[in-house]
Amino acid sequence: MGGPESLAKLKSRGIMNARERLATLLDADTFRELGRITGKGKYDKEGYFQGLSPVNAIIGSGKIEGRKVVVSADDYTIRAGSSEATISDKWIYAERMALDLRLPMIRLVDTAGGSVKLLEQSGHSKIPGYPNWPVTQLLKTVPVVGVALGACAGLGAVKVLMSHFSVMVRDQSQVFAAGPPVVKQAYGIEIDKNALGGYKVHRRSALVHNEAESETDAFEQVRRFLSYLPRHSATYARRIRSGDPVDRADDWLKDAIPRDRRKVYDPRKILRSIFDEGSVFEIGRYQAGSCITALARLDGYPVGVLCSDPRVAGGAMTITSAWKMERHVKMCDTFGLPVINLVDQPGNATGPEAELQGTLLGAVRVLSTIEEVKVPWVSIVMRRAFGMAGGLHAPKYFPHLIHRFGWPSARWGSIPIEGGVAAAYRKEIAEAPDPVEARDELEAYYHRIASPFRTAERFMMLDIIDPRETRAVLCDWVEDAWEAMCAKAPKMSEAHPYDMPV
Repeated sequence: MGGPESLAKLKSRGIMNARERLATLLDADTFRELGRITGKGKYDKEGYFQGLSPVNAIIGSGKIEGRKVVVSADDYTIRAGSSEATISDKWIYAERMALDLRLPMIRLVDTAGGSVKLLEQSGHSKIPGYPNWPVTQLLKTVPVVGVALGACAGLGAVKVLMSHFSVMVRDQSQVFAAGPPVVKQAYGIEIDKNALGGYKVHRRSALVHNEAESETDAFEQVRRFLSYLPRHSATYARRIRSGDPVDRADDWLKDAIPRDRRKVYDPRKILRSIFDEGSVFEIGRYQAGSCITALARLDGYPVGVLCSDPRVAGGAMTITSAWKMERHVKMCDTFGLPVINLVDQPGNATGPEAELQGTLLGAVRVLSTIEEVKVPWVSIVMRRAFGMAGGLHAPKYFPHLIHRFGWPSARWGSIPIEGGVAAAYRKEIAEAPDPVEARDELEAYYHRIASPFRTAERFMMLDIIDPRETRAVLCDWVEDAWEAMCAKAPKMSEAHPYDMPV
């Protein structure tokens, strides 16, 4: 590594070195290193070996909960992890190995990116890029995880972001195209590295999925994320033994949605009630908050979860929530995870800012994505499904056969009643002796017509269910969905007793 002095400096900051990180992430004594003596050898004039300057890329394989993975770790103690102190062929070899052997790929990224000193070392400049890096094929084939553990600039940022799950450590890691010195040179702006690319920035940008309180927390999130996914896209994920009864019904669910339509509620409490106890793993908790994306289990089966949150932007689809939904659905489809969508969607975000951001384009991308999914899908409308965004609760067209349920609290249509009445009866309301009373009477009338039971009478909604039934209904559905998925697209098993339906 970088020598005793560099290691001691890192330790004084309370930060793990690269090998400690690997030991914490992986099962004990399972790391098998490759390319251990890659570096710059020093030889005397007679050709005898004198010493070695190692590169700062550590690669190999190991196990997480007994399942094999490929890992690469940047060694910050050698020139701050910069690519000038590495040989790109080494870390690219790890990525190619993950693709060839169909193993999950985990990148522990702590690199300051490139340096102009590379010009002096190579004696020439190069066209940017790594032609042998199979990054797009990798994302279609195996689970890929990027962990930001320091300042990840340029290539380091790309390694974090080109993944199915990314996590960064609060106040320790940053992700940006270029660091503060480059920003100062280019724009004359003095800025702190956390203000430029820290976790608070990416809560808003949605570039990095999750944040962690510590490195240990980040590695635990990685382990948990991988527990829901198969080894690769040609297998199915593991079903685990669940001690949570499929017919468990929490009585409070019947009142989970307030009767007053202007009041909000806690959707995460509903998720914890419906899915297997302790199984909900949220992805992107602090970004694009109107849409919750998560992985969870139903009777031990892993599933993808979408859920509206009316406490943020009223639950509307914003440009960032559309992007969040799109990438989550793509991941679930890639790795064969059935999708459950709990819907309370008032429609696309509106107003000058929403139009400037291109919110409708985000919604169109969601439409294009969900109509191409191959995994089973079920939607449960808890309260609202209005407009274009409301219509994106599930795939619509052949060959999809989508279960669609509603709670008694649900309402749907091309436009919400409240806004629709105000627009359609503007003149009548304004001329009424009591405009408020006139508006309330009209809204009450249209709400009666918009009853979800009327939709179900015409079989445009499969059923209106008691919210307390939801878990039992979904557990029954997921077993059939899994069987159907396996029949339509047979894949290999990971030779685990709970891989396939019992």
